Amino acid sequence: MNLKYGLKNSLKNLAVNKSRSILTILGIVIGITSIILVMSLGQGAQDLILNQIQGMGSKAIILAPGRPASSFTDSAAMLDSIMGDALKEREMEALSKKNNVPNVVNVIPIVFGNVTASYQSNTYRMMILGSTEDITNIYEVYPDIGNFFTESDVASRANVVVIGNKVKTELFGEDDAVGKTIKIKTKAFRVIGVLPSKGQGSLVNFDESAMAPYTTVQESLLGIKYFQHLIAEVDNEENTDQAVNDIKITLRNLHNITDPEKDDFNVQTQADMVKQVSTVTGVLTLFLASVAAISLIVGGVGIMNIMLVSVTERTREIGLRKAVGATGKDILMQFLLEATMLTSIGGLVGIFLGATLGFLISLAITKFAGLNWGFSFPIGAALLGLGVAASIGLIFGIYPARQASRKSPIEALKYE
Repeated sequence: MNLKYGLKNSLKNLAVNKSRSILTILGIVIGITSIILVMSLGQGAQDLILNQIQGMGSKAIILAPGRPASSFTDSAAMLDSIMGDALKEREMEALSKKNNVPNVVNVIPIVFGNVTASYQSNTYRMMILGSTEDITNIYEVYPDIGNFFTESDVASRANVVVIGNKVKTELFGEDDAVGKTIKIKTKAFRVIGVLPSKGQGSLVNFDESAMAPYTTVQESLLGIKYFQHLIAEVDNEENTDQAVNDIKITLRNLHNITDPEKDDFNVQTQADMVKQVSTVTGVLTLFLASVAAISLIVGGVGIMNIMLVSVTERTREIGLRKAVGATGKDILMQFLLEATMLTSIGGLVGIFLGATLGFLISLAITKFAGLNWGFSFPIGAALLGLGVAASIGLIFGIYPARQASRKSPIEALKYE
């Protein structure tokens, strides 16, 4: 049978029962749409997180207390990283010495916690971030109004605070905030600066946060004497690996650790974090796509059932074609072409719907959530989905097609 004639005849047969054809491919359309949507949003989420990490600069090394996690499910290590007290003033001083870590030009402490701020009758739950003025260079956040706190504020444990844009709106509305006094927990803090609207960036939502000298945050708000993180800034990106090695040696000597497996701290570079995030988001996206792909199997079974019904309905047609010279191979090819064409059309429709929905959702997230969520069209997933859809038509169409090809022309012509 001529392939061109077979395709033309297949389209004609599918057009005879348009409603049934549409319902038949619905499972394929839903499956492919879901896969494209999941892959697109998954890539968007990964790009967003990676951009936030990269926003810290390639020369930043993150230190956290607690042993390095052995896996993503190592909850004990994660808890140590949050609650551990292995990083204190002496660690920061040791890492700041050139004879210990020659390639580190600055060490910045980070402490944080959730607190309630109030002004008159207005209250707002926010994150308080304690550090030094050097944090502005790492995260590239500078006050839009007022000033940032200084080293003298850190040394004197001054009760001064720089608030995010949303914090300012929630507490002061349209009124000026700089110079006013707010209460954080039970302590009075003078607002010295307001950050511009920045949104979620570098893993911290600065709009919903406030920053103060780390000494003040430690003593007056959190009641701790350790740091949750230290950020070491390297003089040159090429020296990052050497700096990491020097940091580990310095901290091990300070903590009398001889076995690296017993480290009570962990060190991460930007490359490490990018690799971890890519792995996690990749696995999660693949898992969700696999779940969505189940509907393709359901759609394939539906196609097989409809094709079997079609074989029964067209028994006389099959008998007539065989009577005028069509072979069993011709009949087999005809029904396989119809099944494959059905699923391929469903695949194309699914790709279009998935891409459209992905674009609209990305647009909505960017507009309403204030996140820089970019749209990404997964070309590889689209091609794979189209191939899988065609394969499903071929696989699930074989049995009905074989049933049709084996019919006796005499018996088929007698069929009522």
